[in-house]
Order: sequence, then C-alpha cells, then structure tokens
Amino acid sequence: MSARTKLKDPAADGRVEHVNEVRLVGRVTQAPEERVLPSGDAVWTFRLAVTRTGDRGRSKQTVDALDCAVWAARPRRSVASWRLGDEVEVCGAVRRRFYRAGGSAASRTEVEVRTGKLIRRATTG
Repeated sequence: MSARTKLKDPAADGRVEHVNEVRLVGRVTQAPEERVLPSGDAVWTFRLAVTRTGDRGRSKQTVDALDCAVWAARPRRSVASWRLGDEVEVCGAVRRRFYRAGGSAASRTEVEVRTGKLIRRATTG
C-alpha cells in the first residue's frame, strides 16, 4: 500500500471503528521518574490514583492506581515538574508493552500519555 492510499472508512462497510482514548484526572501517587532504556530512549513513568465513579458493583475499592508512561518530548517537560499529591489531567491511550526481565518475557499495561497538565499543586507541610 502506498503512502498515498487512503484506508477505507470502517463505517462505510458496516464495521465498527475501534477507539483507544483515555482521559484521566487524578492524584500523582508515585513521583515522576525518568528512565533511560538500553536502546537510549528516555521515558518518564509515574502512577496516578483515580477515584472510581458510578456503580462500583460489589467492590469495596474506591480508587484505581494506573501506571503511566510518557515518551514524547512535550508532555515529558510537563511531567518532569509534577510532585507527589499533585492533581493532574492526562490524555492518551492504553498500551500493553512487552519486554525482557531477568531472562524471561514480561508485559505491563499502562497509559501512554500524549498530553498532560497540572490542575492543582499538592499542598506542602
């Protein structure tokens, strides 16, 4: 397929368009940390706690802790200034990443952040 070839609109033949978009607003519970991978790529990671809303069913759990990864330069600059307890908003997509650890294959599911912004700075002391 050439770069100029357009993909058919999935709705045109009755197929459902797949969507992987995430918007989270929550509290930073693991401070952002930069890691440089063996490939030389840099990634910032952090954890976000998001209060569950709506019907939680029979679960007593009130929050979800979600791992987030930031690869792109623009959101990395924002995330670098975040601290524990900051309230933030991130948008991105759910990703399952495969890697080797300790000689075996492993995977993790995380939110790949495309944009992020500080909503409220954590109060100190």
